Amino acid sequence: MILRAPAKINLGLDVLRKREDGYHEVKMVMQTVAMFDTVEVTERKEGGITLETNRSFLPTNENNLAYKAAALLMNEFNVTAGLHIRLQKFIPVAAGLAGGSSDAAAVLIGVNRLFGLGLTQKELMERGRKIGADVPYCILGGTALAEGIGEILTPLPAIPDCSILLAKPSFSVSTREIYQALRANELTDHPDIDGMTAAIRAGDLDGIVRRCDNVLERVTAPRFPVIGELEREMLSFGAFASIMSGSGPTVFGIFPDQESALACKAALIGRPGMGRVFATVPMEGRRF
Repeated sequence: MILRAPAKINLGLDVLRKREDGYHEVKMVMQTVAMFDTVEVTERKEGGITLETNRSFLPTNENNLAYKAAALLMNEFNVTAGLHIRLQKFIPVAAGLAGGSSDAAAVLIGVNRLFGLGLTQKELMERGRKIGADVPYCILGGTALAEGIGEILTPLPAIPDCSILLAKPSFSVSTREIYQALRANELTDHPDIDGMTAAIRAGDLDGIVRRCDNVLERVTAPRFPVIGELEREMLSFGAFASIMSGSGPTVFGIFPDQESALACKAALIGRPGMGRVFATVPMEGRRF
């Protein structure tokens, strides 16, 4: 069974506070985009889980979220058959695009189908929470409001048609380090997430892009000036808005059409220190 694991961006990301248990309470608008890893799950006669990937630096044991997702379900339901996972990575790693969480979500869906476990989408999302905060959203897909530590999800209507350009510099960023450096309880300038969700429900693209903001940029962008440079470059090519996704360093721009997005892509590809530049579109919710 072969499944696609799409990337996500944060149209808006706010951190409300750091809780006493150490977790951060967030309020985010998440959006799936058409950029995919491929996850193939195959039943094996021999018991146990094996995993292979096209990225040699990734773990192939329980330290990989895809492996952990398979083990979670197979242990719970006492699946005695074995499983082989073939993970073809295309989404950049440690880029603010939830690639690892999306891979885990795809494995949960695949194992559920392959072994006929009969779990609903809601039940899979509940189990995904044990693997990572973004995994339930990656099972849901589409446009959604995420609250709590990211696990409280409210589906939203699809955003109006637009083109999206992703630009990932050649370096990676640690999500944990960025959150640790964020003085969440001292923030006074917050994104207007309520206004954005209202604009999404109204189908108002202008209202959406005017509210694109990410509080984690307050930490990441000063450390890596290229983030601001990429945003300014995208705006100069006609992007309605350009911000960082997640903890970075990927920057995305929302463009009115594919032509302007591709023109910006051509200008960014040859830039020193640039990793990946990818033109895409927003996706509606996962077909479960």
